[in-house]
Order: sequence, then C-alpha cells, then structure tokens
Amino acid sequence: MASMNKVKKMAVLTVNHLLLLIIAILTLYPVLWVVLASFRPGTSLFSEELFPRQFTWLHYLELFQQFPFAEWYLNTLKIALVSMVCSTFFVLLTGYAFSRFRFQGRKGLMTGLFVLNMFPSFMSMIAVYILLLNMNMLNKHSALMFVYSAGAAMGYLLVKGYFDTIPKSLEEAARIDGANHWVVFFRIFVPLSRPLIVYLSVTSFAGAFNDFIFAQMVLRTKEQQTLAVGLFNMVSNQFATQFTLFAAGCVLVALPITIVFMVFQRFLVEGLTAGAEKG
Repeated sequence: MASMNKVKKMAVLTVNHLLLLIIAILTLYPVLWVVLASFRPGTSLFSEELFPRQFTWLHYLELFQQFPFAEWYLNTLKIALVSMVCSTFFVLLTGYAFSRFRFQGRKGLMTGLFVLNMFPSFMSMIAVYILLLNMNMLNKHSALMFVYSAGAAMGYLLVKGYFDTIPKSLEEAARIDGANHWVVFFRIFVPLSRPLIVYLSVTSFAGAFNDFIFAQMVLRTKEQQTLAVGLFNMVSNQFATQFTLFAAGCVLVALPITIVFMVFQRFLVEGLTAGAEKG
C-alpha cells in the first residue's frame, strides 16, 4: 500500500513537472525568438532558422544613430522613477490612514476606491485628456507623472492588510515616548514594510516604464516621447521591413525591467503575500 502511494505521488510529481516544462517552453520561446531576431542580419520578419547563422550588432547601433533612442530612454527612466517614488509614497500613506485611523465615511471611501480600481485605467482617457488640456500640461513629462501617481491610492488594500498585521503595541509605545503620526509612520511602519515597499516600487516602476496608452495620448513631439511611443511610431508604417530593428528596441526596453525583477525577486514574493494574512 505504501509503495502504491509512492508511485502515485511520483506520477503526480512527474505530470506537474512536465506541465511546468511545457509552460516554460511556451513562455520562453517567443522571448528567445525576439532576442535572436535582434541579432539577425537584414530586416525580415520571418526566418527558416531560429538561431541566425551570423550575428550582428548593427540593429542596436541603428537605434541610436537613426533615432533619438537614448533620449527616449532617459525620458522613460525619468518618468518611471519619479512616478515610482510618488506612487509608493501615496499608496503607503493611504494604507496607513485606512489601517490606523477611524473616521466618518471610512468604509464607504474604501469601498469606492476598491470598486474604482476594478475598472481599467484607459476608461478615463477622455476625462484625463480634458483635464490635462485645461491645465496646459499636454506634451509634458510632468503630466504623465501626475497621471501615474494620482491613481496609486486605489491600490491601498494590500498595504492596509499588511499594516493591520503590525502590532499596535509598537505604535502605542512610540506614542508614550512622544512620537506623532509621521514619526510612527517613518520609524516603525516603513522599516517593517521593506518587502512590501520593494514590491510596490517595482510594480509601479514597471507600469510607468512600459505604459503606451497614456504616453501616446499626452506626448506629441519626438523629443518628449517615451520608449513605448517612440518604438511604435518608429515602425508603425514600416513594421514588415523593420522588424529586426524593432526587436532590438524591444530587447533594450525589456532589459531594465528584467534585471529589476531578477534582483528583487525574493522581496517581490514576500511583498505579494504580505497583506494576505489579515484584511
């Protein structure tokens, strides 16, 4: 009987590993294809071989020689970094307020933010465009920073759930020593929330770095464009004849996000489950 159970466990384990292997192949193959296409000579979309017979760096050089790719990169990094700092700070403050304060309309406000967060952000494009137009903020990087950071508070639920798990005795001890809310927040809650902060920072950075919809709507001139908008406009009319160049741009766009996720992988897993213990 024991041997039968071992055989069943081994069979289940084998099937699970085979499924994971198939999923990994299906996931990694398109990525590998795009990376290898960026080193393939010529501009063809299709190729008989996955691995090119000859590798070339010409497409990466053309990105910086024929287009303001470096400027697009700096624009994207600037917008993503500022948005990351502001978004993380706003959502932490919102989660702290809902976790530690009790005020009239608190539950209704929490429910409203939760419901609004369920709708995709591009549904507000027309309203956001009109607001930015009236504020004379179109074609400015500050407009994108404002848009990305303003909606951060709607993701308060994960932060609130994590802050609820922090013992109130720590806060009460600090208040006995004369600490106010800002001291409690920065000296107690922030140091204890490092995995959560890393998770929020990385996800907000990746969202702003890869965004196309709002960046395409706000930015007008080529010098102000981000990587996503610049790459789209660069090959929108010549995609079939410039695919390898587009692939090189995709690799450079994905590189910083991939590095960030690999470096902070452990914190991301901890931060993702941080607020799931208590709501």
